[in-house]
Amino acid sequence: MEEERANEEQENQWQQKAWKFLTTVREKSPLIQCITNFVSMDLMANTLLAAGASPAMIHSLQEIPDFTPHTHSLCINIGTLSPDWLPSMKSAAALATQLGKPWVLDPVAVSASDFRLKACLELVHLKPTVIRGNASEILALSNASKGPSKGVDSSHGSLDAVEAAKSLAQASNAIVAVSGAVDIITDGQRIVGVHNGVAMLQRITATGCAVTALIAAFVAVDPLHAFEATASALSIFGVASEIGMGMAKGPASLRMHLIDSLHGLDQAAVLCCVKITNM
Repeated sequence: MEEERANEEQENQWQQKAWKFLTTVREKSPLIQCITNFVSMDLMANTLLAAGASPAMIHSLQEIPDFTPHTHSLCINIGTLSPDWLPSMKSAAALATQLGKPWVLDPVAVSASDFRLKACLELVHLKPTVIRGNASEILALSNASKGPSKGVDSSHGSLDAVEAAKSLAQASNAIVAVSGAVDIITDGQRIVGVHNGVAMLQRITATGCAVTALIAAFVAVDPLHAFEATASALSIFGVASEIGMGMAKGPASLRMHLIDSLHGLDQAAVLCCVKITNM
């Protein structure tokens, strides 16, 4: 009975934290610079707008020195990585770190090529605040593996990558989030699981990219609590997908209702539905 009460109290605390992060994003409307892939730009921008943040999809190397200092956080996604864009990513990440601004790395399909793996390792050395990927990506990045992977899909479950996530968090001093049926978040010591979301998100391209952008927005408003911000963002996105799924007929309508649900998410829904547990 005491354990049940303790678990309920922990869940209530997480629900309050998640609501506070969302309301703060809505109040402050942080400016989030996204250097991301062509596939995800639209959904990432609309996810940020629905949450109350301000997206800026600026990737030109020439604009980094002028623009990045005015942002509240940076999101780097290597989905359609090219040699032309990598210098912009590295320049923006280095500048964000130098200025003490939080930034988030999404190592999409990191082990698909030597070029991609090397680029991700170089970006990790620039000290991201958060690294978010699926289990296969986190395993590959943690192990610095050069073996081929299955594109951007995950052939592992999130629980398969718990130890790899802890190791990567300890080595990089970043919060590491592993997306899956249960999202895993760790700072190398603490581990929590997020139990929100719907399976059909896997049928909509760029939903992982979109939640990474939402993490960047949550971290922007409270960089000192990046662990809590990351878990809260993943849970809020998951709750929005659950509400959206109740109105959706398939992947296309879920995409629309996900954005609408995130925009309209209220305190009652958050305090009812957010499910974050210690592991």
